[in-house]
Amino acid sequence: MAGETAGETAGEVAGERAGRGTGARLRAVRVRATLIAVLAVALALVVGGVALVLALRAELSNDVRDAARTRAREVARVIEAGRGVPEVSVTDPDEEFLQVVDEEGRVVAASPNVEGLPALARLRPGGSTEVDTPLDEDPFLVVAVGARDGDRRLTVLDGRTPAGVAEATSTVTRLLLIGLPVLLVLAAVATWAAVGRALRRAARAEAAQRRFVSDASHELRSPVATVRQHAEVALAHPGRADTEALAGTVLDEAVRMQRLVDDLLLLVRADEDAIRLRRRPLDLDDLVFEEARRLRERGDGPRIDSTGVSAGRVLGDEDALRRVVRNLGENAARHARSRVALTLVSAGGAVRLDVDDDGPGVPEGERGRIFERFVRLDEARARGEGGAGLGLPIVAELVAAHGGTVTVGRAPELGGARFTVTLPAAGE
Repeated sequence: MAGETAGETAGEVAGERAGRGTGARLRAVRVRATLIAVLAVALALVVGGVALVLALRAELSNDVRDAARTRAREVARVIEAGRGVPEVSVTDPDEEFLQVVDEEGRVVAASPNVEGLPALARLRPGGSTEVDTPLDEDPFLVVAVGARDGDRRLTVLDGRTPAGVAEATSTVTRLLLIGLPVLLVLAAVATWAAVGRALRRAARAEAAQRRFVSDASHELRSPVATVRQHAEVALAHPGRADTEALAGTVLDEAVRMQRLVDDLLLLVRADEDAIRLRRRPLDLDDLVFEEARRLRERGDGPRIDSTGVSAGRVLGDEDALRRVVRNLGENAARHARSRVALTLVSAGGAVRLDVDDDGPGVPEGERGRIFERFVRLDEARARGEGGAGLGLPIVAELVAAHGGTVTVGRAPELGGARFTVTLPAAGE
């Protein structure tokens, strides 16, 4: 006992250390994942923001260029109509100018705001450029449109300030600079939360797996230790060894190990979604009556009441559902003081099986945990009496595979636990 206790204590210490190591590792993964996500989002936002500003600038510049070309064409049409070169004017002298120049670059006509100034741009018809002017510190966007006045070839220059373009792009840039950090913070918070949830699920799964392996090892070690102990006694005292008793002990422990291994394999298949059911219509009440007879034949158990069992037909795997009924029956008989009641009814397209006992029941706070693997609510119970803690998890997995549900509550009449299995009824 001392060695077993010391081993369990050492295992608990090792488990705590592993848990702390796992927690630190998961925190590091969470930080790295958040940083990578934030950097990726930042890069995407920067690239997207730059592209947006450049596209906006190009679009607004094209609008200014189109407006200047439209005004220059209006002047060119007047000239080509044979009316000579008109006096040109602009609506806003601070933001636009007009010049008409001949082939030698001499100014033939100009708007009042650039009158007396030489040609502000040297352009061929159809071209455009940006030039500095005395009208503003910022360069003007100038377009050129050709016109003919008799034999003369003239060029109409319309220049406009792109100040509106600069203001718009500046405003958008400021908004992006303000919004970028906010978006990064939101992305960091969302990533931190999402990764945290995923890692917590992974940590719970890893912890459950460690507990599963530890508990399975402990369950298998107990029968092995029993067989070894009896074998060592028989070898040490061959004259006093009871061969029949030794064989019985070995057989009992071998059956116990086989049952545990079968249970573990079933749960592994459930984890892998590999449970294969041979479904066919069957009478669930036949399986319930069969279990009631089996429990009664034990003789030393509680009284079994099956008067509440009525017809119930389901579509399912006979062996799997027999195991469900047996596990629930054994669980009820193990905890009952004197009575177990089995009830089966069909209603509303479903078949409901209730297994009640008059034992201590299941505390409300433990009802969600009782279907977890290797869970024993009464830890003081001997392992041989309490089972391995796999019966109810197997019930839950097999019922779920049949598209049903299993719940636990309080038996209204007997006062102990009530396990309720609900399965879809077989179609007619």
